[in-house]
Amino acid sequence: MWARLSIPLLALTALCSCEEAPAQDEAPFMPVYEGVETRLLDGDLVNFFVEMRGARGSSDVEDYARCAAAQYALIRGYGFARHLRTNVAQEGGLWRGDAVYTISAALPRGLKTIDAEVVALACAENGIPMV
Repeated sequence: MWARLSIPLLALTALCSCEEAPAQDEAPFMPVYEGVETRLLDGDLVNFFVEMRGARGSSDVEDYARCAAAQYALIRGYGFARHLRTNVAQEGGLWRGDAVYTISAALPRGLKTIDAEVVALACAENGIPMV
């Protein structure tokens, strides 16, 4: 019939996760934005090089480059930008982004377009510096 198992109470409680472990406090996000370098490649094609410390991942670096592109478009009198590519690398705590955008007065074709004014406002609200 039924076999009796003799499992020590301590071992049984170790198998049971009756209480969740308390969540560890994550360190607050405190980025240090090291700067933006902008290179006009050809007419409306612009390359942005950004550097920062304290990024949580590549998306923080991409956001920094997006903010730079939005502000650059506005400075040049354009209202839109289209993302072409971003390469991100990290070494010794320094994150580097190499992003290429096209800027234009009218909404460009493509999926990765940004309204420069809207993005610049969001960047200001989030404390991300721009060009």
